[in-house]
This record gives sequence, C-alpha cells and structure tokens, in this order.
Amino acid sequence: MFSPQGPTLRELSVQALSSIEHGYDLLAPKFDHTPFRTPDAILEAVGNALAPMGPFTAGLDLCCGTGAGVDVLRELCRESVTGVDISTGMLAVGRSRLGAGDPPSPVAGDPPSTVGEGRGPTVALVRADARALPFGPAFDLVVSFGAFGHFLPHELPGLFAGVHRVLRPGGRFAFPIMAPPRPGSLWYWVMLGFDTVMRVRNAVRRPTFVMYYRTFRLADVKRELARAGFRTELHALDEFGRRRDGSPRARMVVATREDTPGGPAGAA
Repeated sequence: MFSPQGPTLRELSVQALSSIEHGYDLLAPKFDHTPFRTPDAILEAVGNALAPMGPFTAGLDLCCGTGAGVDVLRELCRESVTGVDISTGMLAVGRSRLGAGDPPSPVAGDPPSTVGEGRGPTVALVRADARALPFGPAFDLVVSFGAFGHFLPHELPGLFAGVHRVLRPGGRFAFPIMAPPRPGSLWYWVMLGFDTVMRVRNAVRRPTFVMYYRTFRLADVKRELARAGFRTELHALDEFGRRRDGSPRARMVVATREDTPGGPAGAA
C-alpha cells in the first residue's frame, strides 16, 4: 500500500482487526516499509540531543519494535543496549536485522542477558509487556519512539512507575513528542478521524486494538511523570522548526529519576 515492499490494504485491515500483539506479529515483516516506523529524522534528532548528556552505560528501548531505537542507543551507550517489545514477530525481525540471537529469560534485579556481541555495546532483545518490565534498576537511559498511542491515559501512571523502577538513581527517560496540529488543519481532521474510527472499532469488536493519536498530551505526561518521581525538562528539537506562535514543532522530553516521588516538573 505504501510501497511495493509495504503491506497491502487487506493486510492492514486484518492487522487492525486483531489484537495489538497479533496485529504487529502480522505486520512485522513489512513494518519497516510503512509510515508507522519512526522516521530517521526523529531518531537522529533525539540521538543528537542526548549525546551531550552521556556517555551512558546501559540503555533500554521501550516498545522497541524492529529495533530502530536500539540503533540510537548503540551510539550512546558503552556497555549494553536492551530492546523490549510484546510482539514476537517484531522482535524476530529486529534480531535478524541487528544480528542478535534469542535471549535467555531476564532475571529481575540483574542486568539484561547478552544476546549479541561485537564492536560497541552488547545488544539484547527481550519479549515483555512494557507495563510489567522484568528488570531491576539496571539502566541509566530509557528511550521510546512512537509507542505511547498504544496506552490509554489511565495506564500512564503504571507505565511511568515501571520505567522509574528500572532506572538507576539519576537515570533518564527520554522520548520525542510532537506539537498537536492546529485545530481545523488537515492533520487535525486526519488524526481526529483516525481516533474516531478506532474508538468505534473497539466498541464493537474484541480483542481491542489500542492506537490513538490524540490521548498523549504534554500537560498530562508531565503531571504523571512528576507523580512517578521524575524531574522533567523539555528540549526543543530545532531541526523541525517552530510554529507561528514561536513554540517548537517537536520537543524531547527528558525525565530524570529522583529518589523521592512527586518531584517538581520543569519546562524548557
């Protein structure tokens, strides 16, 4: 549909009528040929913005898919990089692309087991639910790209608390967030229409496929990060320009683990 190598409309329809896990298992072989993969420009911008804050020792890509964010972490981390995803199919494609093997089961509280070695950090890909991460405080950097639409607003407290648990004190949780489209613009109506169709689909069919574009709002995100014990800063990604009011079109959220929950949330 998107390219000769991409999925057909029928394949996308079957995916959308499946569960999140099974849908991505089906899409995995062609995922990198769709617009759903995070664009390289965003990956590069986040990597460039994080580089001065490092070097980092161990990184985690939350909801890693086929491993695009793992590639970013390989440039930032000295010892180990771990990707976590719930889809077996996406991880299989990622292991093939990254040259990683099948991992042993991780042990809570220990660093992730190594499944691929070579120059640079070791790489592990682990199947797990992002809402129940099977690690202790093993990381000093967690990133995520394009996955938050799969979580309903009421799930954010548990999701962020889980990230807080797997970070070492002073560790950072970083992800890009785009400014919402102007009301009445083409992208405003596209996103509203998509979310409406998904809500109707989920009201009449089980299992649900949670994917919404308008539920991950910056104000809510900052509030829930603060409640989880993070101190939050915003960094403009100037590669994507500014809106008419001067605000950035894209920002990187950097949430730093604090030992006392409820630390203040800042802005930049």
